[in-house]
Amino acid sequence: MGETETYTITGPDGDEESFELPAGLVDVLSEQGEQSTRVVSDVVVQAMAQQAHVIVHHSEGDVPEDIAEMNETAAELFEERFGQSLEDALGHSH
Repeated sequence: MGETETYTITGPDGDEESFELPAGLVDVLSEQGEQSTRVVSDVVVQAMAQQAHVIVHHSEGDVPEDIAEMNETAAELFEERFGQSLEDALGHSH
């Protein structure tokens, strides 16, 4: 196995999870001068917004209102962070 870098996420309750990524991968995804932690957190925000979208719009059956609201919030946070709507980033809307 190649070299790795360790990142740690801290939750709102203080719990922590560390994980390894291949060394240099975050640099490949970053823009010049961008902090590596910003790149990793961008990926987390993007992935969570996409997962919420999939649960609400691509699952069978009705979705509970609280989950639909989480999806709306995730989409709003995505747009605030990236300056474009999640629908535009995904290339489709519902």
